[in-house]
Formats: sequence, structure tokens, C-alpha cells
Amino acid sequence: MPSKRTARIGALTVAAVCSTVSAVVLTTPAQADTVHIHDIQGTTRTSPLAGTKVTDVPGIVTGVRTYGSSKGFWYQDPTPDADPATSEGVFVFTSSAPKVAVGDSVTVTGTVSEYVPGGVSTGNQAVTEVTKPTVTVVSSGNPVPAATVVDARSVPDDYAPAGDTAAGGTVNALTLEPAKYALDYYESLEGMNVQVADTRVVTATDPYTELWVTVKPHENATRRGGTVYGSYTSQNTGRIQIQSLGATADFPTANVGDKLTGVTAGPLDYNQFGGYTLVANQLGTLQKGGLERETTRKQSRGELAVATYNVENLDPADATFAAHASAIVNNLNSPDIVSLEEIQDNNGPTDDGTVAADQTVNKLIDAIVAAGGPKYDWRSIDPVNDQDGGEPGGNIRQVFLFNPERVSFTDRAGGDSTTAVGVTKVHGKAQLTASPGRIDPANTAWKSSRKPLAGEFVFRGHTVFVIANHLNSKGGDQGLTSQYQPPTRSSEVQRHTQATAVNAFVGEVLKTQKNADVIALGDMNDFEFSETAQILEGDGELWSAIKSLPKSQRYTYDYQGNAQVLDQILVSPSIRRGCDLEYDSVHINSEFSDQISDHDPQVLRFRP
Repeated sequence: MPSKRTARIGALTVAAVCSTVSAVVLTTPAQADTVHIHDIQGTTRTSPLAGTKVTDVPGIVTGVRTYGSSKGFWYQDPTPDADPATSEGVFVFTSSAPKVAVGDSVTVTGTVSEYVPGGVSTGNQAVTEVTKPTVTVVSSGNPVPAATVVDARSVPDDYAPAGDTAAGGTVNALTLEPAKYALDYYESLEGMNVQVADTRVVTATDPYTELWVTVKPHENATRRGGTVYGSYTSQNTGRIQIQSLGATADFPTANVGDKLTGVTAGPLDYNQFGGYTLVANQLGTLQKGGLERETTRKQSRGELAVATYNVENLDPADATFAAHASAIVNNLNSPDIVSLEEIQDNNGPTDDGTVAADQTVNKLIDAIVAAGGPKYDWRSIDPVNDQDGGEPGGNIRQVFLFNPERVSFTDRAGGDSTTAVGVTKVHGKAQLTASPGRIDPANTAWKSSRKPLAGEFVFRGHTVFVIANHLNSKGGDQGLTSQYQPPTRSSEVQRHTQATAVNAFVGEVLKTQKNADVIALGDMNDFEFSETAQILEGDGELWSAIKSLPKSQRYTYDYQGNAQVLDQILVSPSIRRGCDLEYDSVHINSEFSDQISDHDPQVLRFRP
């Protein structure tokens, strides 16, 4: 998954260049004296008046946005029609700070447009707007239309209708069924004044002054207050994003499990980074839930503890080394082997050809020692400059840390950035041709993506093969609120070929030595129920050990109100059959507003 800090721009500064869709040919005149907001919105996702100029459309201002590049205001007709499919509110794009106030009764003349946040290529739904407006204030201080209550009873359990296959899978032209589908329900309220009350936070406040709540507190709830994303066909319909029209400083700093008590109310918007969003002009009061960071238990003398941890673009200039070190020492209890993802080169995003990361890694090792942890040793392979994706210039790679007091690394020369590691049989046992080595680095599956790092470790006389992975990100996938239902997950194509390559390599090891202990771990950038995971698991070569946890505890990442699995540790049959496997997703980051990474580390303990 792209970093929340690097892969998106601020949600409050989205470009407001309005793109229009082709206007529908009408059988009645496009303009009449009686046009109201519900006529503009219509009964589908796109306006029947798109591209048409409307005149003196009346309403009451419900919200004013004076910041960012999407300046304008929402207004609403206080005399709604009888059709629940037609919204009574709409956004007026003014481009500069609007000269209206909440409670103004206005008439608006302008052109009806459909704006697609992020652009048409994203697949996002369009927001119906009135552009190039002439606004007349009729009176001020009027009562604002009562906010529509959004709660567990009003939001349907079914998420979205299937898209029209004859129209490429889009739902745009389908008549809204707000009593049947959650996305239709939210669309029927687009631009209207809505409210939620006493809602639980399911994604913490992020750097862009936004958070997510649920109006369905029992929907796939975690024991820590989140909402688990458990399958493609079981969407969490109670999730809604909260932003604010007020001062940034007044926005609550919330963690998962906190509550916004009382009423949170404002216009319902739709944006590029999460879809339907309540842009509040009234915020509830934050009630802290007291969520604490987890600590896993210490491995026993005979247990091997193996962890994976995405440290989110760590480079020597970062201020998070002490915090990461404390997490490894205190929260993870100093695992014997740690696979690190997103270790950047020695000068981070400076793109000058530097690929070495010894300064980055050694700074972390020193911080771990300072935190009271062991003096880890490490192994890695520098990538070819600018060939492994991630932040430009950063040259992210996977790195093995290991505690030499507990485990040894088997060094075998020959591994480099472009040479493929192989498997041979020596004295009846599997052995890597190079350790560390990279798996099939010339394979096009790894184009602009991280190559898996394989290494041999020995614990109490037993060899364990460990493969550190960081598969292709989900960047480019259509969002869950896309106009295309079901959304297209284009990034899967490359991940599937990568998973095939990793599974094939594990298969080579097991073909050479049936009872070999093999662990493939890392940021897989896909769910435990995904096809990517199924390909990795293959015909039993591997098994995703997070599935040993109850479903309500299966998550490593929190995105748009969904607690989900991206990081996994998969094990070979010999480890799974041992019956002494213990898995822990250690929640120290994903649920917190002051996270040092957007991923939670994972720990596996077993007896080789």
C-alpha cells in the first residue's frame, strides 16, 4: 500500500478543475423556471442537466469551504420532493472564497458539471456541481435544513449494485436504490446536510486532518475498536470519513476506539481519498478510549522468534530511529530475526546514484542497543539504482536483522542485485547457492518492484530458510467507492506473477528437502483471503500463519476505516505441522494517530 505520507496529496487541496460528462439528451426543455436542486441531482449518479445552464435555483447555504483549491459552498432546498433517490443538496464551485454564509437564502445561476476527484482514470464517482456561478443572496439568518440522520438503521447492509456490464461495469446510469445499497444511500444524500451521533473512530486522525468513524458499531468489530475487512463480498457499510470546515487546530486527535460523542453534522461530500465524507461544521466531542500499544511475549529459550516490520521509508535523516528501536526491543521483545521493509539508502530520497544503506541500518542497530536490545547483525543486497520502486531516489530494500547470540547466518558468496539465487542438495539437505541472494531478479514480475531476499539461518542446529518480501503496492487500484462495481484491482496482476515466483522458489526448496523449514514473510500488500495469498500458499507449500488468529484479530494495517491484512508470515508444512506455532500481530502503529509507520509488525514463534 502506498505510504499515507508520500503517495497522496492533502485531501483538502484536491484540484478543482471541473471535468464534465456528456449531457443527457432531454425530452423536455433543459431549462425551466421551476428547476430545483433535486432536478439537478436526478435519480442517478450523474445529473440529467450536466452541461446545461440553470437559472435562479433556490436554496439555503449549509456549509462554506474557504480553504484549498476547491473553494465553494453547499446549499440545500428546504422544500424537498417525495423521491428518496434525489438529493436536495449540491456543491457550488466558486474557485475563490465564496461571499455567502451558512443560513443565507440564495439563488444560483450557473452550469451543471460533473467533477471526478482525481480524474476520470481513477474510476472515482463524479460529484455533481454548479460551476461558473452567479449567486444572489435573498436573505440571511435563515434556519438551515435539518440534518438527515445517518445511522445503523438508515444505512443498508448491501454495499453496492453490480455495474452495468454493457457500460463497462459502471453504476453511473443506474437508478439509485437508497433503501437497498449503502453506496446508493450515500449518493442520494450527496451535498445534503447530514449528521452522525455517538460514533466510534475506526481509523485514527491522519496528517491530513481527517478520520473515519462507523455508524454500525457491531459491524465486524475488533476487540480494540476497529472494523475488520474480511472479504471482497462483505464490505463494511457503516464507515464514513470525517473532515471539518473549522480550524485545523480544533480537529480531534483520535485513535481507533475513541468516540465522537454527541452530534457531528455538515454537508456530505465525495473526495478522491475515501469517497463519501461528512465535512463537519459541527464536531462531536472526543471521548478517549484509552487504547494502548501492544507488547508480544518474549520467546522462550527453545523458540525461534521471527518478525516482519515495514519501517516506512526509513533513512538516516528521519527522527524515528529511537521509536522504532523501542518498538523492536520493548513491544516485539527483540525477535531473533527481523525482516525489515522500506529501508532506504544512505541519503534517502536524494536521487544521486547512492544505493548503499549501511548508515541507515547501523543507525537503527545502534538505537536498538541504546534501547536495551541486542547488538543485531544484518544482511542485505543493495538494489540497482532506481529499479526497485518506492519513493524516487530512496532505493528501498528488505534487510535481515538477526541476533548473533541466538541465531547464526550462513554466508555463502555469490549473491548480488542481478544474480538469481538457486537451490542445491548437499548431503541430502537443501542449500542456497548464495546466502543472502535475490530470487529471480531478472524476472519481469519484479519490474520497478522489490526483489525477494533469501537467506539461510541456523538456530540450535536447525537450518531455517527465510525469504523477505515486499510485493507490488496497491497503487492504481480503483477505490471501494468507485463508479465501477466491483472495482478493478489492476495492481494484482503484477503481485500474482510475483507470488508465483516466490511459491516456485519455495517449491524448489521443498522438492530438494521435503521437511525443510521455510518462512516467506514481509509486506505482501494483499489480504490473507486474496488470490495473491492463495498463489503464495500454492498446493500447500506455504500457509499464511495470520489465519491461526480469530478473524477479528486479523489485521496489520488500517485504511479508510478498514482494518486489514497486508503484512504476512507464511510457513512451510514442517513448521505448521509442529503444532507449537504462535502468531501475533502486534498493534503499535496502524490504530494510532502518532504512528511511526503505517504498518503493524508481525511476530511468529515456533520450535524448529
